[in-house]
Amino acid sequence: MSDERPLILFTNDDGISSPGLWASAEAFADIADILVVAPREQQSGMGRSLPVASEGRIEQQRMSFGGREYTVYAVDGTPAQAVQHGVLELADRLPDLVVSGINYGENCGNGVTISGTVGAALEAASLSIPAIAVSQQTQIELHNSYSREVDFSAAAHFARMFGLWLMQHDPPDDVDVLKIDVPINATKDTPWRITRLSRNRVYWPTRPERVALSDIGRIGYYFNSDPSEAEPDSDVYAVLHEGVVSVTPISLDMTSRTDLYRLGRLLQGGAPPRLEEVEKAESPTRTKVEKISKES
Repeated sequence: MSDERPLILFTNDDGISSPGLWASAEAFADIADILVVAPREQQSGMGRSLPVASEGRIEQQRMSFGGREYTVYAVDGTPAQAVQHGVLELADRLPDLVVSGINYGENCGNGVTISGTVGAALEAASLSIPAIAVSQQTQIELHNSYSREVDFSAAAHFARMFGLWLMQHDPPDDVDVLKIDVPINATKDTPWRITRLSRNRVYWPTRPERVALSDIGRIGYYFNSDPSEAEPDSDVYAVLHEGVVSVTPISLDMTSRTDLYRLGRLLQGGAPPRLEEVEKAESPTRTKVEKISKES
């Protein structure tokens, strides 16, 4: 690795053998030092989990892309644990960027905390490393596959675009991860736009079919959503209804965007605060212009 080039750590939740992982790494191979550290096995649905049962064994493998061969690392662990091993053990310096993905299947709506793709990016962000989580919409039957029928070229293009931006700019306050979702059949010319995370759920759990509770009973999932009814400024509406690329800023601060003073009063059993009480509780950084406008 060279100190002259940025170091980018690549991971995913589909596993070290996923073509989506190779596509994302290849997109940056000409401009950065590449470090691939991904789960050894399929780890979809792991979120940001750090299970104590993971042994953390690391196997070296060889991966070829962009006309070169690379040593890559397969971790016995989750996506978030792969990030930790990559940063703490395998990188010779702090990575300039973490790219998680490209995932088989979009990660939109209120189920994103389930996603290992997003979980790995959040783990990187918690270590003060800029991160993107990139997902490609596919048919549901391909979600846990390594199908080579999926064209990741557009998703790789947008991963590079927004990854480069993160490395070259300081993101605004409260932006810790960029979640990028690419619609099926997208091209490099497909429009993109900034979105918010939809409150709608897209994939719903299915009840296990079994006779006795002691039988194996894995919970599955199925698509059950009308994207046209999602919030028009959301990721679900953009990707699944309009067919455009969604770029959703995500914050590590999961605090509800509510009036904390008012909530405190309500939880204490009191009446909602009066206007003058709210004004007294406001931040002292309120500008003089705002004060004048209230008095006029």
